[in-house]
Amino acid sequence: MTAIRAHWLNLSLIALLAGLAALSLIAGRVWVPFEVWFGAGDDPRWLIIAELRLPRTLLGIAIGFALGMCGAALQGYTRNPLADPGVLGVAALAALGAVLTMFIGASAAAIWVLPAGAMIGAIGGVLILMLLAGATSSILTFILAGAILNTVASAGVALALSLAPNPWALNEIVNWLMGSLADRSTDDLQMAVPFIAVGCMLLAGTARALDALTMGETGARSLGINLGMTRLLLALGVGLATGAGVAATGVIGFVGLVTPHLMRPLTGSRPGAILIPSALAGAALVLGADIMVRIIPSPTEVKLGVAMAALGGPFFLALLINLRRRVA
Repeated sequence: MTAIRAHWLNLSLIALLAGLAALSLIAGRVWVPFEVWFGAGDDPRWLIIAELRLPRTLLGIAIGFALGMCGAALQGYTRNPLADPGVLGVAALAALGAVLTMFIGASAAAIWVLPAGAMIGAIGGVLILMLLAGATSSILTFILAGAILNTVASAGVALALSLAPNPWALNEIVNWLMGSLADRSTDDLQMAVPFIAVGCMLLAGTARALDALTMGETGARSLGINLGMTRLLLALGVGLATGAGVAATGVIGFVGLVTPHLMRPLTGSRPGAILIPSALAGAALVLGADIMVRIIPSPTEVKLGVAMAALGGPFFLALLINLRRRVA
């Protein structure tokens, strides 16, 4: 992929993202016309934009950007087209870490406790997967590993739910786990974005190593790649970005699985070249899905995590069937 083509692809995705961001500020149960934007203080609907939709839009962009880049980085490192923080159990372990802080009441002690629990869970999940990746790159192995991590995390969450001290805590945890950008504030934005930014910068720093790994670990070492440092950067990057995202919005799956596959035909097979386009496409996908759940006529707003599962599930199944045909 030439530098000029990559430049135009990124500009096109940024333009798409800007259009979706503008629509996100307008669309919802109450549609806010464009002219209200220039009447700050004169129209009560301005508060809807400033207090509700602007933080929601910016957080959606940040979460989608993080998940898209994490998926692309994991697929590049493991050389596995099914790798994704949600599919491989990383997001589930992040959710478990966050739920445990809620369950023991530690999250009420300080604002940083819940995201810290989520990031510790996510980093632990990535490290387990990195150990498996060092031994084999089998697609079946990673699917099984992801299933095991998801099962363990789900069992832990179910145990916490069954032992929840009161129904209000139970309801709060269940609603949070389904994943949503609704009712998010600037506090959530300030909590998540710094960690997401650091995580994405660490992942961007692995681009050269991901390209070298297409020749295998031996070939990468011959090019001077420090694989130990690459694993560390990948674990910290995915852990920080995914953990902070889960802490702010709950579990939103399949973004990191879908966007690299959508971008790969446009960028070529070089893993390092797909990181930024996948991140931008992930931001656009999350923002578009969030707009969709807001305008769907229903008594209550559909959770974003549920909507993404409805979109990503069939995509994952189709991808798995296609891979099976290739192997056969």
